[in-house]
Amino acid sequence: MTIKPLADRVLVLPAPAEQKVGDIIIPDTVKEKPQRGKVVAVGEGTKDDPMVLKEGDEVLYGKYAGTEIENNSEKYLMMRQSDVLAVVKD
Repeated sequence: MTIKPLADRVLVLPAPAEQKVGDIIIPDTVKEKPQRGKVVAVGEGTKDDPMVLKEGDEVLYGKYAGTEIENNSEKYLMMRQSDVLAVVKD
């Protein structure tokens, strides 16, 4: 199934949560949700809010941003472009 966001929405693949810190393994129950991910699809934008993000952008977003969507056993977040805080440049 292909997901195409509408208007000013973007589909983000969250980065995996940390599994280990040093030699300590972190259990799933206390892992923090990642706040970084990769944009995999973008909408067209709106006339008042043009789309500035593009596929492949590495982004930072708010802790509780977006709606979780599962597709082909992969979890994604659908959010508005305004929920994205920054684009990460290497």
